[in-house]
Amino acid sequence: MKKNFTERELDRIIEMAWEDRTPFEAITYQFGISEQETIEIMRREMKPSSFRMWRKRVQGRNTKHAKKRGEDVDRFKCSRQRHISGNKVSKR
Repeated sequence: MKKNFTERELDRIIEMAWEDRTPFEAITYQFGISEQETIEIMRREMKPSSFRMWRKRVQGRNTKHAKKRGEDVDRFKCSRQRHISGNKVSKR
């Protein structure tokens, strides 16, 4: 089933897929799309070389699949990631 996403939603899906600590299950929960649909979006929206680089990095990564994660990983984003609000990067 093909879903129509706004540009903002597509940007968020791509951002979540690119983050190492965000599992595909979080994308499914938030946007209702499967891992395969996420991969298709990444393939369609990224340059071919960027997609291949992302796919190589993500394939087999334990943190991208909730069932493969260790119990010590209990968050979706890196603790060092800056908080972004209102489309502006927060200042220190």
